[in-house]
Amino acid sequence: MSEDDNTRRRAFRLFDLRRVIGGLFLVYGAILTVVGLLDSDAALRKAEGVRINLWAGLAMLAFGALFVLWERLRPVDPDAVGAEDDPTDSEG
Repeated sequence: MSEDDNTRRRAFRLFDLRRVIGGLFLVYGAILTVVGLLDSDAALRKAEGVRINLWAGLAMLAFGALFVLWERLRPVDPDAVGAEDDPTDSEG
């Protein structure tokens, strides 16, 4: 495997949408979890005693973790991506 192939594989992994979406959910989930832990009494009364920011943050953390786990377990193969739509393919 050449250095060009390694660079190409790294670029595909870096810009994989699952990684970007999962990372955003993890960041926003962490922020909401912290906000949910620090909710004031007024915010709790407004939400009828439910720490909605905490629960939403935890759900976002779980969802983001699933996306990142999915990206780690099934990485994109850069060789297979272009093979489906290759106009130089002479089959058919």
